[in-house]
Amino acid sequence: MQQSSHSQAVHPAGSRRGRHHWRREAVELAAVFVAVAAADLAANLMAHGPGGPVLLTGSAALLLAVTGFHTWWSRRHGHSPPGADTGGAAAGQRAEHGRYATATPVVSESVLWRLRTTVRDTPGSLAVLCGALATEGVDILTLQTHPLSDGTVDEFLVRAPIALQSQELTRTVSCAGGRDTWLERADTHDLVDTPTRVLTLATRTALDAAELPLALRQLLGRCRIRSLPAGGTELPPVDGELADFTLRLRDPKGGAIVIERPYLPFTPTEFARARALVELDAQLGDRVPRHRDVLTLPEGNEITVRRADPADLPAALAMHDRCSPTTLSRRYHGPIGDAARYLGHLLSPRHGRTLAVETASGRLVALGHLLWDGDETEVALLVEDEWQRRGIGAELLRRLVTLAEEAGCGAVYAVTKSANTPMVAAMRSLDLPLDYLVEDATMVVTATLSQTAQRTPHTYLQPQWQHRARDL
Repeated sequence: MQQSSHSQAVHPAGSRRGRHHWRREAVELAAVFVAVAAADLAANLMAHGPGGPVLLTGSAALLLAVTGFHTWWSRRHGHSPPGADTGGAAAGQRAEHGRYATATPVVSESVLWRLRTTVRDTPGSLAVLCGALATEGVDILTLQTHPLSDGTVDEFLVRAPIALQSQELTRTVSCAGGRDTWLERADTHDLVDTPTRVLTLATRTALDAAELPLALRQLLGRCRIRSLPAGGTELPPVDGELADFTLRLRDPKGGAIVIERPYLPFTPTEFARARALVELDAQLGDRVPRHRDVLTLPEGNEITVRRADPADLPAALAMHDRCSPTTLSRRYHGPIGDAARYLGHLLSPRHGRTLAVETASGRLVALGHLLWDGDETEVALLVEDEWQRRGIGAELLRRLVTLAEEAGCGAVYAVTKSANTPMVAAMRSLDLPLDYLVEDATMVVTATLSQTAQRTPHTYLQPQWQHRARDL
């Protein structure tokens, strides 16, 4: 029906143009005849009349006078003649387009911003927003769209002039129709496009179950991730649950994964990406990199450093039984009898990474824990009494710091007793900036990590140790 009505609207106009076509041609032909007759008359007057040269000279002078007057009038009233570059045309274009003109100043210094705002889901709303950013000299590097029921969330990575303050940038977005605007400084690591970043996170998750919390944090930004046991809370639906500032997903290990981001609401697109990562983890099951480093101690004994997992719980409990109360009290700050209950939590890849040290006979003699805690990360060590003062604790700590740096952590901290001088000495051996906080008999030592280089574990081996590695 719409196509038929459209045809009816077109054909009458075409028939009118056909009826009037011959009239226009007749008028044009008559004009040509008049022009030829006028030219012939003028030529006869100039050639055979007594005042022909005078008439020709006067016509040329009149033509020059008219041309000069037109040029003066155009410059006076801003209408430059064709070919003249007086800037009037550019000024008229900027006035016509207002503040969305395409001409932008070239800036030498800039800063990266992550910008998120909500706009109406109408044609042209995104173009208005991009035009407003262009007038401020803001270069859009990447763009993601998150559809909502009442609009669209546009997430930008932009490069803005360093002189443009965050308040001015937010005000520009607001004037262009953006609402609920959020702004945060970014760095060069954010320049990776979204598909590449998501594929990288999926690959890391597939290789190591301990990567899932880190992948979720890098995918969703600064957020708090909690793993709740199955019996301690009501399970979310099978497909998960999305609230404004909270995501609840089924944990493949049992229980629930709760992700909270109070400064910025989640979108359905982010919820779908997080659920896809968790489903990938569920499909792949338990997995830990099967890499072992075999080291030779100064006295000639061989030890093996490897990743630990929940399957090491019986061997870890046996090591607890061999440790003295003093060693256990330095490691655990609650009742010593409750220390065994912590091991299941510590060995879970949901909460961090654990390194185990075995003797040549396969006996577990040391554990090193790296526990995720927001931007900071806790490190903890437990070395069996018989194997202390041989450099094992310091070696484990260096490896844990390397894992923290590779995960992008900004700092690591150790909570210990004030009298635990071996742990303090191990932290000082890292050669990193340290911050000490002492309260009663408890000391918190925080080391600020350097992100300048990705160091491999063998970089930190004691010079007198021999090292070899094998993959199983």
